[in-house]
Amino acid sequence: MLLGAFSGLGFAASDNLDQAQVEQGKELANTYCARCHAVGTDDSSTHPHSPPFRIISKMYPIENLEEAFAEGIYTGHPDMPAFEFSVEKLTALLEYMRSIQQ
Repeated sequence: MLLGAFSGLGFAASDNLDQAQVEQGKELANTYCARCHAVGTDDSSTHPHSPPFRIISKMYPIENLEEAFAEGIYTGHPDMPAFEFSVEKLTALLEYMRSIQQ
């Protein structure tokens, strides 16, 4: 994964999440990620190599995912398609991921 260059996006603390971004991020997660990942608070991932979004921060600091998403994810499991997100969509997706961490 690529890490680091987008660390200046400046995400809010979890108690100060932007709810509009959270909702947009939830829509993006459902559209692009839910085929394999559990994107909710209590669902199960359908792909054995796709971690649930709610625990992903235990594996990777969410801040470290910024560049990987921004540059286009092309690592992960072999079935994972490549994605490229605008900064706005990236911010929303990561804000949503932050909102559901356990």
